[in-house]
Amino acid sequence: MQNGIHFISGLPRSGSTLLAAILRQNPYFHAGMTSPVGSMYMALEGAMSRRNETAVFIDEQQRRDVLKGLFTNFYSRIHAEKLVFDTNRLWCAKLPGLTQLFPEARIVCCVRNIAWIMDSIERLVRKNAFELSGMFGFDPGSTVYTRVNQIARSEGMVGYALDALREGFFSEQAPRMILIEYQALAKAPQETIAHLYRLLGQPLFAHDFDNVEYEAENFDIALGAPGLHTVRRKVEWIERPTVLPPDIFQRFLGDMFWREPDANVRGVSIIQFQE
Repeated sequence: MQNGIHFISGLPRSGSTLLAAILRQNPYFHAGMTSPVGSMYMALEGAMSRRNETAVFIDEQQRRDVLKGLFTNFYSRIHAEKLVFDTNRLWCAKLPGLTQLFPEARIVCCVRNIAWIMDSIERLVRKNAFELSGMFGFDPGSTVYTRVNQIARSEGMVGYALDALREGFFSEQAPRMILIEYQALAKAPQETIAHLYRLLGQPLFAHDFDNVEYEAENFDIALGAPGLHTVRRKVEWIERPTVLPPDIFQRFLGDMFWREPDANVRGVSIIQFQE
């Protein structure tokens, strides 16, 4: 991790795996799907909290050193000389700590119309009709309504990520964030990635958007969601009708808070597709 670290976060089914698959084409970058570092980071926070009676012997500088050491040690032998992009949806909720540990780091957040996120998840469920998904507790009796309600809750897959994104977007650390809309990445990948490189201060690399590949089939099968992290070879936008009932789809259409005219009070960089 000699060349530093950035973070990929944001909303599920919004292009974070696609973005990582594109960035990893650059031989000087390391990127991938959700890493184990996030869960280890939270475990260390818990172990060093006051719920551990011996935490009285840990001062603030030691906490900083331990948490920063997690990243440097995890990546030291994997990609010591690469610029690291670590992916986890919880990073938006950890900006006060991350920006102190890594003052030069940016948090790249992939975002998307929430209704289409729900559609994408439901489409995957229906594609794997004979495989119960761990995203819904392997429940054989769920309906599209119970599934959407479950992941929309604050502790659910989408609800938590959305709450964390809101927290970061309106926080003092928000200027460290870069939002990339899925539509921009899928419809104009070359322009979007070039814009991202400029914001990161990196020399532009010639990416091949017709040959982007990534999969984590063993992980997805264990979750009961084959194809969850599979990226299509060609980056492209595909128009299609929703599979959701109209009332569910309409329910989430107003949740793109970052598009509200007066919302971006902290000056977050937002990469959108320009029609």
